[in-house]
Amino acid sequence: MKVITRFAPSPTGYLHVGGARTALFNYLFAKHYGGRYLLRIEDTDKQRSTDKAVEAIFEGLHWLGLNGDEPAVYQSRQIDRHRQIATKLSSSGYAYYCYLSQEETKIYREKYKQEGKPFRSPWRNPDYDGDKNQKPVLRLRMPVDNDTIIKDLVQGEVKIANEQLDDLILMRSDGTPTYMLAVVVDDHDMGITHIIRGDDHLNNAFRQTKIYDALHWQPPIFAHIPLIHGADGNKLSKRHGAISVDAYKDMGFYSEAMNNYLARLGWSHGNDEYFSLKQASLWFDGTSIGRSPARFDIQKLVSINAYWLKNQSPKNLKNQIKTHNQQKKGKQISSEFEKRLDKLFQHLLERASTITELSSQIDYLLYDGAPKIEPEAKEFITKESCTLLESFSYILDETPLTPELFQNFVNNWLSEQGLKMKDLGIPLRIALTGSKSAPSIFDLIQSLGFDEVKLRIDQICN
Repeated sequence: MKVITRFAPSPTGYLHVGGARTALFNYLFAKHYGGRYLLRIEDTDKQRSTDKAVEAIFEGLHWLGLNGDEPAVYQSRQIDRHRQIATKLSSSGYAYYCYLSQEETKIYREKYKQEGKPFRSPWRNPDYDGDKNQKPVLRLRMPVDNDTIIKDLVQGEVKIANEQLDDLILMRSDGTPTYMLAVVVDDHDMGITHIIRGDDHLNNAFRQTKIYDALHWQPPIFAHIPLIHGADGNKLSKRHGAISVDAYKDMGFYSEAMNNYLARLGWSHGNDEYFSLKQASLWFDGTSIGRSPARFDIQKLVSINAYWLKNQSPKNLKNQIKTHNQQKKGKQISSEFEKRLDKLFQHLLERASTITELSSQIDYLLYDGAPKIEPEAKEFITKESCTLLESFSYILDETPLTPELFQNFVNNWLSEQGLKMKDLGIPLRIALTGSKSAPSIFDLIQSLGFDEVKLRIDQICN
């Protein structure tokens, strides 16, 4: 059997981390077995589905490298097929038309609820002689004997007594299919062999299995994965990081890091912590998925992203930084930027976790001239400190160029002035970078070069 999986989001919102993990697991499982990974947009809810959400879902999947192996299927375009199958179920006696009004349905539902029984319409009895003035819905004639058993790849063998399942609606009174019918028909027609999705769909799986049985179709193999919770154990929400995948992209996270982190939310491969999408696909065979909810920890994601940041080549990082800073109008990136970055490369990586963070920290390398000084650092640029900086600028022409000799020369000069390094270092670092927090002052000077150092001192103090 060739494995075929699918990711089937509803375009009623953006692609969030839970949906992204579901797509990832389906992708990895299919690739592990040399199968196909497909996409389906479940857009039958026209009131809530939007083109903007569809576009955002595709953009998020593309960024993660989780594009489908074939063009996406749109559920709304399969309605004629859904109706065809509904008619087949009605003709075979596995489904029946229910003419109960909304008020009557409410009364029966409340009655069965009080009796602790699932909903059963009187119209399931072929001899029932009721009022047919209402537009009917089509309901599945649920069996009342035996159990429905699912051998789930994650949950193990789970079962439910058929007498606990209600006569679910397959077609609404307006002639549109419900999710339950549409998803079964679409999965069958797409040849889906395995469905990996959140365990909140487990109850749906029992009902969908009965539709498969009624159609004499082979059900797919299910794998219901625990949902993602916040670090506090509560349901994942925006305050935990349940924002769109594109938002993480905009914050400077790498797709490699996001896939790496999402794969480890509920699944593991020994002690391997960092791995690529290709590596994960070699390992992901459907086992080692936990049954407990995974907890989303933004700091862990940041830590994993820092790993992928540090493994970028200098060439790639330079291009990424330039891309992030192209939007700063009116500023020309210095022709010396790449040389400056090379000299401080390792130090800068130690202090950043995302490309956005790194880019924001190194304006002083990107552009020539005095930087914008942070508000909390302005108090250190005084008349006295500028006098010292200008004196330092003057002696730069006399200093040796090699780093070791330069550092000794400056230390001797400060000693002669009765000063310590911090007296010069703090205002000089601010004049050169705009911040009190920056690389070693000697590394910084060597990176910028004497001419640029003198230019910035002059612009800051005059």
